Amino acid sequence: MTVNAAIEVKNLIKIYKGTASPAVNNISFTIEKGSIFGLLGPNGAGKTTTISVLCGLIKPTSGEATLLGLSLKNQLAEIKQIIGVVPQEIALYPTLTAYENLRYIGNMYGLKGRNLKNIIHEYLEIVGLEEHSNHRVETFSGGMKRRINLIAGILHQPKILFLDEPTVGVDVQSRNLITEHLHLLNKKGCTIIYTSHLMEEAENLCSTIAIIDHGEIIATGVPKALIKENASENLEQLFLKLTGKKLRDQIIDN
Repeated sequence: MTVNAAIEVKNLIKIYKGTASPAVNNISFTIEKGSIFGLLGPNGAGKTTTISVLCGLIKPTSGEATLLGLSLKNQLAEIKQIIGVVPQEIALYPTLTAYENLRYIGNMYGLKGRNLKNIIHEYLEIVGLEEHSNHRVETFSGGMKRRINLIAGILHQPKILFLDEPTVGVDVQSRNLITEHLHLLNKKGCTIIYTSHLMEEAENLCSTIAIIDHGEIIATGVPKALIKENASENLEQLFLKLTGKKLRDQIIDN
């Protein structure tokens, strides 16, 4: 394992049953401890598949990965204790209150009693939702749900945090609060892996990025350096230069 690596991925491949092309095609990369790593790409590029493999939600077709020295293949139970996951979809029970959702999720991580209660109230206060703790989640705005979704992923103070489009569809104030708290978590030593379509947000938030397209990593490095190397004005311009301007619409099969 590379010294100071939080995550090492080697020759990772994922081919879904019934598909001709790999969703993830033989990718390798390293994420340093304490970094905020942005995995960026168009729709269908392989971002969510990569994150899902690293979280242990789906099995890779081949290849390997280690998280803080733990093997994804052989030590998944241990890995799940040190990671937090904030999925793109809201992973909350709509008919439960904010507090009930967080208490249930905290119990899943072995947190109980007064300690859990104090952690929940501390985080609810940080994200400005303390006064809404006893309201059902189904009554919340999109931004409020996103903030609760974030708390659910960090209650147990993970060493590595995965975020898949954590600020999609929320108001500017909620987005600002979420990104500010991500910086705070990172300063406390949490390594963050983040996907987004918001290039300006990624440019400001991430210390390193990888751009993925058609299941392959096509660029990786420090955002400012990559922008300069590719004679671009900003990350959005660089992204379009590398991935093209062709629309990537997807049909969702239900």
